[in-house]
Amino acid sequence: MDICQLPFDKVPYLSKRDQAYTMAAPELRGFYKYEVNLDTFAQVAEDKKKDNTDRKTLVEVLREQYANLETSQAVKDNIELLAKPNAFTLVTAHQPSLFTGPLYYIYKIFSAINLAEKLNKHYPDQHFVPVFISGGEDHDFEEVNHLHLFGKTVEWHNEESGPVGMMKTDTLLPALTEVKEILGESDKAQELFTMLEKAVNSHARYADTARHLANALFKEYGLVIIDMSHPRLKKLFIPYIKEEILKQPSKGLVEATVAKLETAGFSEQAFPREINFFYMGPELRLRERIVLENGRYQVLNTDYSFSEDELIREIEYHPERFSPNVVMRPVFQEAVLPNLAYIGGGGELAYWLERKSQFEHFGVNYPMLVRRNSVLFIDKGNAKRMDKLEWTVEQAFGDIEALIKAYVRENTENEISLAEEKAQLEALVKGIEKKAREVDPTLVKATAAEGQRMINSMEQLEGKLMRAEKQRHDIAINQMRTLKDKLFPGNGLQERYDNFMDFYLKYGREFFDVLKKELDPLEKSFTVIIDR
Repeated sequence: MDICQLPFDKVPYLSKRDQAYTMAAPELRGFYKYEVNLDTFAQVAEDKKKDNTDRKTLVEVLREQYANLETSQAVKDNIELLAKPNAFTLVTAHQPSLFTGPLYYIYKIFSAINLAEKLNKHYPDQHFVPVFISGGEDHDFEEVNHLHLFGKTVEWHNEESGPVGMMKTDTLLPALTEVKEILGESDKAQELFTMLEKAVNSHARYADTARHLANALFKEYGLVIIDMSHPRLKKLFIPYIKEEILKQPSKGLVEATVAKLETAGFSEQAFPREINFFYMGPELRLRERIVLENGRYQVLNTDYSFSEDELIREIEYHPERFSPNVVMRPVFQEAVLPNLAYIGGGGELAYWLERKSQFEHFGVNYPMLVRRNSVLFIDKGNAKRMDKLEWTVEQAFGDIEALIKAYVRENTENEISLAEEKAQLEALVKGIEKKAREVDPTLVKATAAEGQRMINSMEQLEGKLMRAEKQRHDIAINQMRTLKDKLFPGNGLQERYDNFMDFYLKYGREFFDVLKKELDPLEKSFTVIIDR
């Protein structure tokens, strides 16, 4: 495998904010607490110790959640380590997308695993545990109910509503069958299908299926997977739930930060509300916003309504019924875990950059924000196509129309550029304008307009010449478009579209071995892996 590291500013698919944060642009410096480097973690650890995390409860919950999972010794050891005051977590998170969803699900987990390994070597007197939060309380089913596999879209059809993690797994069977048909009958296909089938058939709730699958894929690396919806973890969050619902501090704090970000040239990412919690009801089967109306706390689209005293009792007796939205979820995570860093993509970190003052208000340490690894994986077939077209990696990231024009110009036997003629015409028009000005200044505008019309006509003619020449290179151009779409499906990043099974079917565990070896989230670049 050849490895190429591309600077973030050479990747046009990434947002301005994503590039700015990763490249440590000065205009964002005031919106995060720690600079991203190995040595800074010593200070983060000292600051996090002041949070007095309830490690006993955390470890007991993790033991319970792993009771029915095949647990590797590495995972068991990491769970027990978290009871120690010198052990810390490095967290990444994702919704329970259908059979892991897009590739970056895999990349962010390996980013956390590799960062933990790096820190364990650098700080031998401390322990660092990679943790994956498998979300399950979100109710945006359309975000997680599909995957793309070998150019085909597989969808999970389900009529249930409410938290995705509470949905029943029997409705997954048609999607599972469709995946089996796409994968085929090879040994690797059988391995993948058996893994998926066991994850689906072993659990009634989708949250448990998602955790099962993540554990099957990553248990050998010691990855600890946690479901944050556990009642005992929510109980630890009771003071924050009360503070947010009753006093509503987050809206003003986040909005003030957003205003500063906008002044610095960055748009709002998350919309804070007066109350940033959902209510899930006694059966945990709904998830609706809580609003304050006429002195009562109403749960939208339901008959649930609470006075302040009733709401306080509900929080104290049933904290698991209160689900944080995107504004409060980071605070919940950091209040419960002995965490030093959050590892996420550009979109995720954009949310976090709006939270620093909110964390200060709640008295929870604000973690280091580490940009997960982004990867383009080029298999052997596509690598050969790139070589044939003589594309460099940087060119592959470029605009396809510009690449086609460059190819046509380089490979045509005819002169199709009219740049020289246009320059001559522009000079001629300038000369005519000068004469018109001397004779009658009112004619200058008409002369300029006529000159521009002629230049436009010449540009149209140049376009016709380019189109005519393109027709002579149809086969090569179609190959270029096909290759571009394979590497950047829908003109977007591969990692946001393709599922890991595309590559696992070809390479098996070797695909994971390469990612484990090559991904370093402290490397501020876009990783391109090329199979030669």
